[in-house]
Amino acid sequence: MRTMQESARQCAGLFRLGRDIEAAVAMVELFAAAPALFALAPGATQEAFAALFSEMLAAQQRQDWLSLADSLEYELPNLIEQAAPR
Repeated sequence: MRTMQESARQCAGLFRLGRDIEAAVAMVELFAAAPALFALAPGATQEAFAALFSEMLAAQQRQDWLSLADSLEYELPNLIEQAAPR
């Protein structure tokens, strides 16, 4: 869990630095691991993740790197925290 949060923040940093290709590759790797974590999460957390994922894809399509970085740095780590088994 901690690693996913750190990966999300590092990916956000890459987008903020304008390294969008490198960041996009890191984001693909990050989201490859997400289904396993969110599959066990409560329904509300799964729905929040699906909504955030859609927003992030839309931001990526608009090339709105700052909005995408904000989601990766702040919103996604919070959802990862909520999804983590206790």
